[in-house]
Amino acid sequence: MTTTEILFFILTGIAFFSGAMVVMSRNPVYSVLYLITMFFAIAGHYILLNAQFLAVVHIIVYAGAIMVLFLFVIMMLNLNKDTEPHNPPWVKIAAVIAGGMMMATLVGALKETATPLTKTNYDTTIGTVERLGNVLFSDFLIPFELSSALFLAAMVGAVMLSKKNIH
Repeated sequence: MTTTEILFFILTGIAFFSGAMVVMSRNPVYSVLYLITMFFAIAGHYILLNAQFLAVVHIIVYAGAIMVLFLFVIMMLNLNKDTEPHNPPWVKIAAVIAGGMMMATLVGALKETATPLTKTNYDTTIGTVERLGNVLFSDFLIPFELSSALFLAAMVGAVMLSKKNIH
């Protein structure tokens, strides 16, 4: 086994454990923290696939912005066990049956897929920040600059709309 395969299995184990703990944890704050851990494991998979830019954006957007927002909302709601509605037992049984049927469908669909056992040669520069920068500033320079002008106009418009009129 190579180091990349060992890291893949470690990151996959962390992602599966964290995903299971998101669902099984009774405290919503702990669920969000486990979800952040899972996002870091997925970002590690992106790094193993040589997509550094995607890994960094994944951490910044999902683990940084969205999960902080979730955590803020959960803490603002201040959920207590006394105020939470309790589901009847038949709802829990129906959820287990529906989850089992979904898992059986996925296993049946993926059973016939072929997995390549041989290593394939691929371009190692795909997904790197250098390659993205070269493509953005050569092939897509005009759309890139037009989108930056559009974002600038949107920011100026948002500032102008949010200003209070002081007379």
